[in-house]
Amino acid sequence: MQTFNPRGAGPNVTPMTTATFHPIPDTGGLNALASATAAAVEVNPSAAVLVVGAQAQPAGAVGSEITVGTRRVRVDEPAALGGGGEAPNPVEYYLSALLSCQIVTYRFWAQRLGIEVSSLRASAEGDLDVHGFFGLDPTVRPGFQEIRVTVDIEGPATEEQYRELQRIVDEHCPVLDLTVEPTPVRTTLNVA
Repeated sequence: MQTFNPRGAGPNVTPMTTATFHPIPDTGGLNALASATAAAVEVNPSAAVLVVGAQAQPAGAVGSEITVGTRRVRVDEPAALGGGGEAPNPVEYYLSALLSCQIVTYRFWAQRLGIEVSSLRASAEGDLDVHGFFGLDPTVRPGFQEIRVTVDIEGPATEEQYRELQRIVDEHCPVLDLTVEPTPVRTTLNVA
């Protein structure tokens, strides 16, 4: 098992803020999307910044109903944490977000680099110590202590090419970036 932080961030390490440039081949598919995006951003650099949002309200004992655009998502906790176990909990959704982002990033970059992938699967698990969430031990963080991602990839490329693909995916995956790099969160409380 390899513990990997693609940017090497740590208490005494300066995180990488730029990624390696890779030209976009004119092969259609996802590369056509990347080319069109690059052209649009070149004309209007402010178009590169997207604002993504969601809204939430309580549902059930400890659950939530989340609205993202026109879609609704239910969130719940298992019975051991006061919920009904009717939907994934927030950290399960986080792992799902990480895995789905890894999958799309692998597909995008495999096409961009011309690396054929015939089979791709990913799984993740994390260690969560409830001492942190329940405030039972101030030295335990409330989030995951560690996350382990396993990617199974098959195809005709060499192992070296797939390892380079992994490096590039980990360098460009937005949800992985949220985990390995500090992301400022500013909360506004409106009291009526």
